[in-house]
Amino acid sequence: MQTAIPYMQLRGGSSKGLYFKASDLPQDQAAKDAVLVAAMCGVGGEDKRQIDGLGGSDPLTSKVGIVSLSAREDADLDYEFVQVVVGGNTTDRTQNCGNILAGILPFAIESGLLKADSPQTRARIFMTNSGSICEVVVQTPAGKVEYAGDARIDGVPGSAAPVMCNYMDLAGSATGALLPTGNLVDEVNGISVTCIDNGMPIVLIKAGDLGVSAYESRDELNGNEELKAKLESIRLQLGPVMNLGDVSDKVVPKMTLIAAPKAGGLIHTRSFIPHVCHAAIGVLAAVSVATACIIPGSVADGVASLPKPGKPYSVEHPSGEFSVVLELDDSVDPPQVHKAGLLRTARLLSRGEVYIPASVWQG
Repeated sequence: MQTAIPYMQLRGGSSKGLYFKASDLPQDQAAKDAVLVAAMCGVGGEDKRQIDGLGGSDPLTSKVGIVSLSAREDADLDYEFVQVVVGGNTTDRTQNCGNILAGILPFAIESGLLKADSPQTRARIFMTNSGSICEVVVQTPAGKVEYAGDARIDGVPGSAAPVMCNYMDLAGSATGALLPTGNLVDEVNGISVTCIDNGMPIVLIKAGDLGVSAYESRDELNGNEELKAKLESIRLQLGPVMNLGDVSDKVVPKMTLIAAPKAGGLIHTRSFIPHVCHAAIGVLAAVSVATACIIPGSVADGVASLPKPGKPYSVEHPSGEFSVVLELDDSVDPPQVHKAGLLRTARLLSRGEVYIPASVWQG
């Protein structure tokens, strides 16, 4: 016997995930996690291919967005993000995902949680993982979600309708502080790092300090076991210091190699989540990187090439670049980011029911 659960699959930004109404899932977290693992990975043991589930055997396609109407006065929707760990049959909630966020409002409209306005629909989304809010704007002419358009984002072929995401007060989203160790620079294993959390907890390291350039191919970096061992050693030591606890089974902090920009941007990046080299960079990771670049004395100081005032901060990654618009208060030290605006796109890919064994959940 199997249990059918309504779902939709959307591409959100440069990620792809399964979207559920919270009311269609178990309320107990352990039971909910078992359902999500079964839906994404299947059953019968750890399998990096996720051949028995709907996952795509990549961290970018093994994501879940859970949505409900919000009881908060300052929000319209609540959004819980869950990363289903590829090959691990486990879940991780210690981060947000700004890419999956781009699909939350379209999902809410398509599923009947919210009624669309015309020509645009605007909603404030409370991100339960971090306790922060993002204002999202989608195109809804005649009250219907429009997915076609001229907006382009790196990491996604073609064009689509724009989804604007305006993040509010992200500092310390997962760790409680913009600089979670209390230091601008820390030294681990003789390597200087900057730990920062402005939407995503990340560790910035100059690529050259680890013997690489950050311009290598993804396959080269994924095949560099010595590099990955160094990164993991640093990550495991910094987890508790960053108020993240034991991170051996978590995908944060994200490890980000930095180098001088090569395409006229702010800085060049290579991200690991946590042991696999990212094909691009996450939305909120890009915000954290850009924030580190504007703080004098961080490891990005002297590497980053700051834009002219009023211009976006272009964070380079292997698939292109990510433009971040920051509203700053530079009267304080370090400068505080009040709002971060980012352009994303989204597209509904499928809707229906995902089946899981009744032995996992009987509904």
